[in-house]
Amino acid sequence: MARIAGVDLPRNKKMGIALTYLYGIGPVTSRRVLTAAKVDPEKRSDDIGEDEIARIRDVLESEYKVEGDLRRDVALNIKRLMDLGCYKGLRHRKGLPVHGQRTHTNARTRKGPRKAVARKPAAAGK
Repeated sequence: MARIAGVDLPRNKKMGIALTYLYGIGPVTSRRVLTAAKVDPEKRSDDIGEDEIARIRDVLESEYKVEGDLRRDVALNIKRLMDLGCYKGLRHRKGLPVHGQRTHTNARTRKGPRKAVARKPAAAGK
């Protein structure tokens, strides 16, 4: 089993797909990395040799930020926005959508489960 950037690549998948299991690598970037490393994207992850894995590692380390480095950068960028107190930082701090989506309805992913709101009891004489 191939291990790149601290992640075990899945067994018996085409390398074009297997590399997308790394954080920060999508299908297009995966193809670019494999082309730069001169590895066939159709080759299965089980059939790949140590020299090919080393070439992929070299390309990833020299040209791309993946996994831990990328996660750290994203977290630091969000922390910087929150420390500045800008609008996006306040939205992150409050746990609300950041990119201008509506919150009257929807936004349940960011806001979490609905909280029950106390209602006035119905009028007794009606």
